[in-house]
Amino acid sequence: MEFINKSLIIIFVLLVLGLNPAIAGKLNIVTTLPSLASITESIGGDYVDVYSITRGAQDAHYIEAKPSYMVRLSKADLLIYSGLELEIGWLPLLIQGARNNKVAVGSKGNLNASSVIPVDNILEKPHGEVDRSMGDVHPGGNPHYLLNPNNAVLVADLIAERIKELDTEHKAQYNQNLSQFKETLKSKIQELENQASQLQNQNIVCYHVHWSYLLNWLKLNQKGYIELRPGIPPTPKHKQEIISLIKENQVKVIIVSSWKEPAKAREVANATGAKLLILPGEVNAMKGSESYIQWIEYMVTQLAEAYGLNSPSKRLRHRHHERERGQQ
Repeated sequence: MEFINKSLIIIFVLLVLGLNPAIAGKLNIVTTLPSLASITESIGGDYVDVYSITRGAQDAHYIEAKPSYMVRLSKADLLIYSGLELEIGWLPLLIQGARNNKVAVGSKGNLNASSVIPVDNILEKPHGEVDRSMGDVHPGGNPHYLLNPNNAVLVADLIAERIKELDTEHKAQYNQNLSQFKETLKSKIQELENQASQLQNQNIVCYHVHWSYLLNWLKLNQKGYIELRPGIPPTPKHKQEIISLIKENQVKVIIVSSWKEPAKAREVANATGAKLLILPGEVNAMKGSESYIQWIEYMVTQLAEAYGLNSPSKRLRHRHHERERGQQ
């Protein structure tokens, strides 16, 4: 009985400290974004425990540096973050409060995912000095590079290499998981590019600059933003200018992120007849976007449907039926 009581006490203490005895021995990884967490889970498989500080429904620009996040980081073997100053307002505070040398800047356990993105692939790098009057402008460029899945291939390689450095025992399994993830992702990229070819050169307007990498990948024409400047709501004058721009350019679709208040975008859509499309700003922000690959596929499918095109999934089923009829 005494042994059982001691065991229960130990388990209780571990749970209070945030350590689940069922996952003892796994590499403890903290990410700042659900998309990074999803990619990491695909690579790490059964040998990692991954926790994302932000949730899909949250805007990662505006996160409170909670003590509970510091506790998570204090036990982490690896921290993976977006970089390009996306988390600048809260991540340094968490790292400092965690007091964990493993994830300190410059250590093997501190991984800036943007470090692997070629400079020429980073969009919207501002020229000259940046100040707050310009809105939420990032000096290093737009940090939402994972909206282009080709960048996710590079990030997956980077994450795998770092995990293998920290856990050499399971290197073969990590290599196998990485290979499978990249093969699946590259196949999905090719499929979506082929099936979404009709989206090329379509005009589009966004509420916020969040979507640049996605639109650039799909070759959609970004004609303007409803926000006056990034993070700054439109003035009546600017809203009227955007309404005129949409009508002149026959813009059919307006995109707004799932974490943005859609009221202003809806006003513009109602005034122009354009379709308002709310897309998940991150992995797991909306039903159907539960993993990184599902997230990318969901957005392409929704865009195709918004423009009145057959969705990729519908075209795939159509081609499958055509092949079946041809074999009969």
